[in-house]
Amino acid sequence: MSTLLALDTATEACSVALLHDGKVTSHYEVIPRLHAQKLLPMIKQLLEDAGTTLAAVDAIAFGRGPGAFTGVRIAIGVVQGLAFALERPVLPVSNLAVLAQRALREHGARQVAAAIDARMDEVYWGCYRETAGEMRLVGAEAVLPPESAVLPVGAEGDWFGAGTGWGYGERIGVHPAGQDGAMLPHAEDLLTLARFAFERGEAIAADQAAPVYLRDKVAQTKAERGIV
Repeated sequence: MSTLLALDTATEACSVALLHDGKVTSHYEVIPRLHAQKLLPMIKQLLEDAGTTLAAVDAIAFGRGPGAFTGVRIAIGVVQGLAFALERPVLPVSNLAVLAQRALREHGARQVAAAIDARMDEVYWGCYRETAGEMRLVGAEAVLPPESAVLPVGAEGDWFGAGTGWGYGERIGVHPAGQDGAMLPHAEDLLTLARFAFERGEAIAADQAAPVYLRDKVAQTKAERGIV
């Protein structure tokens, strides 16, 4: 049985999870701007609670974005530092997929429109469908104005809206059967997705770990903000 460590700092939530001896333990806190200070102590405590050490870890999974730019960079920095030291591979996981997986775990939602508030009047958007316990992307992830968010071509049945992007719900032209606009990614669900990826042999070398922001710039020009 593999031992996998998962961590996520891409949103206001900071969370870690561990699969060891077939058991999953996790720790989750909503602590905006404290991720850098809290993440390593959380990992240390998690390993102690599970009665193991970093040396036992076979691979490290992390939320690779989209999300807060600083948060995603914190996760990658920590993951690369640990993975290089341990000579272990890493597993990048989409934060939108993590949201969808959490919606499956907590709400039984098998079709999820995941949205994260991207600021600048946009949302990170991705649609997922459950297959054998794994939420899989349908179509593509994107960053776009709320009005441009749509379900995949040919979408049928009930969809669940998950994530802070649904704070723009009145502007999104999708009407989910249910939603949770306060939901943030949780490392427990990241770990679930990482297990599927690890079993498929999708782990990569630590130096290949890279953030996925979905957009190349983080600030609007004066023209884009309507400033002359």
